Formats: sequence, C-alpha cells, structure tokens
Amino acid sequence: MQRVFAFFLLLLTFWADTTIADTRYVSDKQFIPLRSGPGSNYRITHRGIPSGTQLEVSKTSENGEYAEITTVKGTQGWIRTQYLMTELPAQNKVDAAERKAASLAEQNRNIRAESKALKQERAELLTQVKNTSGSLDSTTEELAQLKAISGKAVQLNTDNSRLVLESEELRSEVETLEAENQRLQDKLESEAFMDGAIAVLLGVIIALVVPRLWPTRRKNSSWA
Repeated sequence: MQRVFAFFLLLLTFWADTTIADTRYVSDKQFIPLRSGPGSNYRITHRGIPSGTQLEVSKTSENGEYAEITTVKGTQGWIRTQYLMTELPAQNKVDAAERKAASLAEQNRNIRAESKALKQERAELLTQVKNTSGSLDSTTEELAQLKAISGKAVQLNTDNSRLVLESEELRSEVETLEAENQRLQDKLESEAFMDGAIAVLLGVIIALVVPRLWPTRRKNSSWA
C-alpha cells in the first residue's frame, strides 16, 4: 500500500511540474495579487491583476490551490486557482456588448444623417423635374408662337424640327430624373427597414443573451 501511495504521489508531482501553457482569465474579483511562490507565505510580487486579464498557466502546485502564470505583458507569478476562469468574465462580455451597442448606435446615426441628405437630394431632384417640365411647356409655347408668326415655311419647319428634338431630349431627362427619384425612394425605404431591424436585434441581444452571461459569484476565501 505504501508503494502504491508513493507511486501516486510521484505521479501527482510529475503532473504538477509539467508545463501546461493553458489559457485562463482572471475572475470578477477586482485586484488579484501575485506571489513569488505557491502559498500565502510567499511575498506578493504584484498587487493588482485586474478582472478579465488573459494569462497562460504553466503549472499548478501539488495541492492544486496555486498556479504559476504569465500575463500577455510578461508578468509572472503564482495566483490562487480559484480566481482563474476558462472563459472571459461576464462583466467583460457586458462591456464588449455595450461597446458594440455604442458602435451600432453610431452607425445608426450615420445612416440617419445619410438618409436626411438623400431626402434633401430627392427634394432637389423633384424641383429639377418641375423646372424641366416648365421648360418643356415654355418650349412648346415658343414653337406654337413661331408657327403663328413665321411666314417662312422652310425656316419654320427647320425650327419646328429643332424644337421637337429638344422637346424629346427634355422628356428623356424628365424620365431619367423620375427613375432616379424612384431609386432614391426605394433606398430610403430599405434603410428605414434596416434601422428597425438593427434596433430589434440589439434589443433581443440585450434582453436574452446578456442576463445568461452573468455567472453566480463565488464566495471569496481567506485573503490570498
């Protein structure tokens, strides 16, 4: 029995000294001290590892209460394993969600500003359409007056052909402007739909996902 126990102890010691290089995160506790060795009797080498800090676990103590870690900035030391998590703490996830929500809100404001500019452009295009229609009416009236006062049939026919051609070009411009107006109107409606969809999606994320990410806090043991 003693040999079995000695073999088990040797195996446990070998496992504890093996390099693990396992990624962990500091739990929701605000300031986690680092020590120079695996125990509370070792001196504190760092007093403030913040929550959510990513670090690599190289090995653990024989009793499993302490782990030797290295932060991404190169800080090394021993920390109590009870403060290590395999996933990012819920508060950090909430902060990331809030930053994403702020980014979406900024995008939404930009889309609304662009929509306002498009509405203004649409109004200007409508004004151009009206002006073009007025110019077309004026050209038609001019053609009628030329026919009435001109005694030169050949010249009148030439002028008539020119004005008819200009009239067709103006009508083509009107049709082009009307098509552009319809395109802008469709774009505005699509962007309004996207604004609503983003708002609904954001509401669903905050209402359903965020509460599930908040874990139950563990009771702190004696000061490490």
